[in-house]
Amino acid sequence: MLILDRVSVSLGGHEILSGISLSFKNGEKTGLTGVNGSGKSTLLKLIAGVLEPSEGKIVRPKNFTTGYLAQEMHTTGKLSVLEETYRAFDKLMNLEAEMARLEKQLSENSSETEKLSLKLNELLDRYKLLGGYDYKGRTETVLKGLGFSQDDFDQSVETLSGGWRMRIELAKILLQKNDMLLLDEPTNHLDIESIIWLENFLKNYPGSVLVVSHDQSFLDKLTHRTVELRKNGKYWDFPLPYSRFTAHKKELIDKINREADNKEKQIKATEKLIEKFRYKATKAKFAQSLIKKLEKEGEVERIETDEKTLKIKFKASGRPGKIIFEAENLGKSYGAKTVLKNLNFLVARGEKIAFVGKNGTGKTTLASLLAGKINYSGKLTTGYNVRIGYFAQEQGRTLNPEKTVLQTLEDAATEETRTKVRDTAGAFLFSGDDVHKKVKVLSGGEKNRLALAALLLRPFNVLILDEPTNHLDIPSKNILKQALKSFDGTLLIVSHDRHFLTELTDKTWAFENGTFKEYLGDVNEFLQSRNLAGLQELEKSGQKNKSAKAKNKKIDYETRKTLRKQQKQLKNKLNKLEEQIGEVESQIAEMERTLQNSPAQDADFFTSYDQAKNRLDRLMREWEAVMTKLEEPK
Repeated sequence: MLILDRVSVSLGGHEILSGISLSFKNGEKTGLTGVNGSGKSTLLKLIAGVLEPSEGKIVRPKNFTTGYLAQEMHTTGKLSVLEETYRAFDKLMNLEAEMARLEKQLSENSSETEKLSLKLNELLDRYKLLGGYDYKGRTETVLKGLGFSQDDFDQSVETLSGGWRMRIELAKILLQKNDMLLLDEPTNHLDIESIIWLENFLKNYPGSVLVVSHDQSFLDKLTHRTVELRKNGKYWDFPLPYSRFTAHKKELIDKINREADNKEKQIKATEKLIEKFRYKATKAKFAQSLIKKLEKEGEVERIETDEKTLKIKFKASGRPGKIIFEAENLGKSYGAKTVLKNLNFLVARGEKIAFVGKNGTGKTTLASLLAGKINYSGKLTTGYNVRIGYFAQEQGRTLNPEKTVLQTLEDAATEETRTKVRDTAGAFLFSGDDVHKKVKVLSGGEKNRLALAALLLRPFNVLILDEPTNHLDIPSKNILKQALKSFDGTLLIVSHDRHFLTELTDKTWAFENGTFKEYLGDVNEFLQSRNLAGLQELEKSGQKNKSAKAKNKKIDYETRKTLRKQQKQLKNKLNKLEEQIGEVESQIAEMERTLQNSPAQDADFFTSYDQAKNRLDRLMREWEAVMTKLEEPK
């Protein structure tokens, strides 16, 4: 178990983390969340040993190893993809070199054959123990899972984009069999299929995983615990995946704030009584007791959330014709490389279409082509009164570097949207003095967020968005999603974020080999029809249902009766478990309120707290096991 004991970090006089006490068990899969600037990347660096705490300590087991994927880690060099990935196995590489040297000596020196043979056998045993006979196969499996094809293996790393180089770094970390993986936004450069593969790989990973991600589906499917860092140095920690964590946290905050309201009312009522009786001799003693009672009450504490609750809206400007785009034999090539070929399609007014597929299959090219940014072959007709709002992946590079954030948004705004400039800036993480920063000092991610915010303020009736969520946190994504859902124009969107696309689009275009196949429905319906690995439960369910039909023919009355009895027992057990889970969650919530009011507690308190969390973890696992049995077809 790795333990952080009251760890704090200060950089440049600014406290980033304050008094963090966490422990991570072997095999535990934890999501690390929080708004930008809350210290998520800093915490990963601490555990990885890249940073040292300003205060407190980190206790690691002996020989404990971590694999750390940073957001800005990029492989360089002239090795091939395969050769670079093999560098994950430095020990094996060294052993291979040593064995080759001994084999050469054996062929040249017969006088020391026995001694050299013994040494070689020792190395061979060690080589086998370290997985020397299967590491090449494992490497190819992981690379293919992350989106590389067999043809890519011999390609030089220096010819690849930053996103593909990041995949190589991720592959190396996954292959090293560390005790703990520390992954900072590992899905940023992955397509849907690669994300689903990574989910399944990490679910089965024997070590613990601590992952920072703004991909809600990824967190929900992988993790069973969520730690959320807050800007005030405090944090939430619950044994729940992200969606259940946020719902539970909201309930807890609402309850605490209701209690604060009641306490405030009681204090005001007491103050009125004191004022009424303090100068009356007959009531002076009573007034003094009220004063003492008031002093014991202390300050009323509320919990302010870091999440944004703003609502923004894309307003369609001008009604276009029924047909937005119509294509005949549409294609695009770059020299000898054909990206799109012989596309024939029609986009009707009001349609919302998701572009999905592996990187490099033409999604961005078609989005750019439809936006009028690049030339093409074939025929493309744009409909009457079509006004296009376009967001490219690197749209931030087109902004004027000398203007401030506020000036950029004000220039983009119309008379109608000018009053929404400040709210729009806040929704995309620009608040306070941030709005007075010049574009030239912003990071690449901040520039892209600003470009997206500026787009929101302009008039259009067709939106073409290429990976708009890449630099947004989950609350900001949800704000953008609600705006797009209410947009009554036409939407074409390239995205790998399943949660973002869910219930947003009514068609899915799946790109492959220079063309696409159309699926009706949102991304989940597409995934079901494609039967991707990430929905293996769907496949298993179908297989079970087929076998169930055959079994049911043979089940007699007595067997059915027994099954009904078992189902009833399972349901009773499930109800009892849910009651116990509710009781333990209330106990933990009460202890966490105690910690918020008085962080300095004795060792017995923290022992009880850990025991309660462990019990909740056991109950949740038992609940899942019972629910799985209940859902099994009989």
